[in-house]
Amino acid sequence: MSVQNLNSYDPFADEGDPLGDSADVGSTADYIHIRIQQRNGRKTLTTLQGLPKQYDSKKLLKAFKKEFACNGTLVDDEKMGQVIQLQGDQRAKISSFLVENGLDKSTIKVHGF
Repeated sequence: MSVQNLNSYDPFADEGDPLGDSADVGSTADYIHIRIQQRNGRKTLTTLQGLPKQYDSKKLLKAFKKEFACNGTLVDDEKMGQVIQLQGDQRAKISSFLVENGLDKSTIKVHGF
């Protein structure tokens, strides 16, 4: 009786990496993400992250607060960099504001429920 079928064989060893060793697969570095987070009750928080470095976050936050009549803050995150937080559901307003001021609509991702 032979035990040939119990040898360890990797069927995918010849294929290599199907993604081609690309480090940028699934990268979120080139997108601007607009998300909504639920707070307590009916309160929500809108976050904006991934802004290019050439834009001043403080001036943008000041413009958002004045335009949308809401409060907001700038938070430094280790992974995401500077994140703008605004009170309320401001996703559509932020998206249209950024498109009107010269950003490409294809680089903006709006998340949420």
